[in-house]
Amino acid sequence: MTQIKTLFVLAILAICFSCKTDQNSEVAAATTAHTDANGFSYEITENDPTGLRLYTLENGLKVYLSKNTDEPKIQTYIAVRAGSNYDPKQSTGLAHYLEHMVFKGTDKIGTLDWEKEKVYLDSISNLYEAHRAETNLDKKEELYRKIDEVSLEASNYSVANEYDKMISSLGATGTNAHTWFEETVYKNKIPANELDKWLTVESERFSMLVLRLFHTELEAVFEEFNRTQDSDFRKGYYAMLKGLFPNHPYGQQTTIGNAEHLKNPSLVDIHNYFNTYYVPNNMAMVLVGDLDFDATIAKVNKAFGAFENKEVTHPVLPKEDALTSPVTKEVFGPTAENVSIAFRANGIGSEDQKFVTLADMILANGNAGLIDLNLNQKQVVQNASCSPTFLNDYGYHQFTGTPKEGQSLDDVKALLLEQIEKLKKGEFDDWMIDAVVNDLKLSQIKQYENSTALASAYYNAFIHHEDWASKVKFLNDLKKVTKQELVDFANKFYQNNYVVTYKRQGEDSNIVKVQNPGITPGSFK
Repeated sequence: MTQIKTLFVLAILAICFSCKTDQNSEVAAATTAHTDANGFSYEITENDPTGLRLYTLENGLKVYLSKNTDEPKIQTYIAVRAGSNYDPKQSTGLAHYLEHMVFKGTDKIGTLDWEKEKVYLDSISNLYEAHRAETNLDKKEELYRKIDEVSLEASNYSVANEYDKMISSLGATGTNAHTWFEETVYKNKIPANELDKWLTVESERFSMLVLRLFHTELEAVFEEFNRTQDSDFRKGYYAMLKGLFPNHPYGQQTTIGNAEHLKNPSLVDIHNYFNTYYVPNNMAMVLVGDLDFDATIAKVNKAFGAFENKEVTHPVLPKEDALTSPVTKEVFGPTAENVSIAFRANGIGSEDQKFVTLADMILANGNAGLIDLNLNQKQVVQNASCSPTFLNDYGYHQFTGTPKEGQSLDDVKALLLEQIEKLKKGEFDDWMIDAVVNDLKLSQIKQYENSTALASAYYNAFIHHEDWASKVKFLNDLKKVTKQELVDFANKFYQNNYVVTYKRQGEDSNIVKVQNPGITPGSFK
């Protein structure tokens, strides 16, 4: 109840002060160019609460710098516009697998004798190509035994986890990476006084790809794939995406990849992908923390400025036809039943993003939304929620509901659709738009106070080709939307153009597992 009142108070405050703020309601967010003491050019955005300096090195590398002295640390991200959307059709899962391999070192990190090791690695690559092309199962098995044998020999020249040990010795924490549709992002949080060493290690790490211990890394990827097969959440998620995107990779290529492709990898394809997308003009470095702007950009340029700029062309992906009637999907598993309804939207930067963001908060903000008041607080269902997702090409607005005992999934579906109808009829208080925007602003202020959260906002802007000025003014643009405009949008957007996914309890007959083909653990140091 207290939080509901908080929203109400925020709305009242916004109304009370409107006479003072109307004249300044247009928040300027112009981008201006500057030059630092060392001659490096950068951009800043007016009225940017984060104080971002956005540099672009001569080779095209974007460098996002922001100062936060709350702790003597720097949150780092190295982001690449390379994700599962761009996996070759015959090599799905490649971007994710490549992410794993970037931790395996170079010709200087992770090897005892590179010249000797390279002979074995080249042989392994050739064997994998032969294995992939072979259709005779007995011959494939024979080739795999040979791969296993040569991989064991190669491991005698490798140093396992040397990158991890080097980065840990700097005091880094949170060392990890992730891959999604349009991105692969590498992360570390480092002591501020170790920036020079971190840059040295990372510049070496991204200078070349060595598919070292590739064979044994298969086990980790196979296990990850098999876990997704057992996840009821992922089953429902993938089914929803297939319904929303029958042509686009969002629905047709999972990040983890296809089982047959994982069992028949091409090291040549992986190298080609790295050489195509892991180039400075397709990458960004994000550093947020206790740093000096002028000194930091000079160090970044010294470490990464020599990386070669190459022309990058991302594939043109299929367009989707409009959905004109509901699409039904069904998945099975042991966990509790639920139902989801998803509406496809246009992507980041579209008008859909603005209006769906507002609609989502009017429908469910955890306290005073239509779903909160009419379904959750009245305990009409066990639980209900909604959330939007926006990507480069498309987005979607997803509604999820879990039934009470004795309640059918169709009952829950109908109740969710009822709340959307209330939105379309304008059955919400006039002050709600101001209130939810103020709430979003408070959340954003909290986010930007945290170096990790702020750094995440920066790399997301890069991945999605968003200029920071548009991010700065986004919430103020939301506040200009009138209730009537939102209602008009809702009536056009939320029609019989959705995908409904029923997650039912029961045995799943479609689970596909990848079996370990007989991988011998390496004898690496």
